[in-house]
Amino acid sequence: MAGWKAAHLDEIEEFEDVGCHYRPVRLHLGLSAFGASVWTAQSAGDPVINEHDPGDPTVDQELFLVIRGHAAFEVAGDRVDAPAGTFVAVPPGTQRRATAEAPDTAILLIEGTPGTAYAPRGWELWAPLAPMYGAGRYAEVADALRSTVEAHPEYGMLFFNLACCESLTGKRTEALMHLRRAIELSEEFRDNARIDEDLDAIRDEPGFRELVH
Repeated sequence: MAGWKAAHLDEIEEFEDVGCHYRPVRLHLGLSAFGASVWTAQSAGDPVINEHDPGDPTVDQELFLVIRGHAAFEVAGDRVDAPAGTFVAVPPGTQRRATAEAPDTAILLIEGTPGTAYAPRGWELWAPLAPMYGAGRYAEVADALRSTVEAHPEYGMLFFNLACCESLTGKRTEALMHLRRAIELSEEFRDNARIDEDLDAIRDEPGFRELVH
């Protein structure tokens, strides 16, 4: 049957996201119906799953499966012991985190939004660049994102973050162009543009006012 894919976990490149390490399964296999990633920790005591970012707009339901090692979850203040083979289901918007209780721990995360079709946001492509962005290396991030959006033009979040970098580095025309594309892909970014200080440099542009109203 055509169209199937297979990959061993070790074949999927690992990235870092705020001190945790993940392998972008969904992106690697070209999935679009649900999110899927594997989060790993080398040593006991290492974080495996971070708490939600307070600004995270997603409302996904999450299903975790400890596929090797041993983890301890904290879900809404409750501790859950989770040796290999344990499922942990978490409602949308619930604070959760996990720590490795044993070396070489890995957790599969599957996620989707109840009642609506899953809409991939491309966070897997943004997360490796986020530390550079936080360090103020906006020109470098913009260069990387230009290549990324050419390869993955379906993700509004990447266009929005590119627009922010271009605004911060004085590329006003490019910033407006990429902001427009982000909003075309998702109305979420029209609201974000109204309040994101990284776009302050282009707020007096007539094109900006047309985009956010």
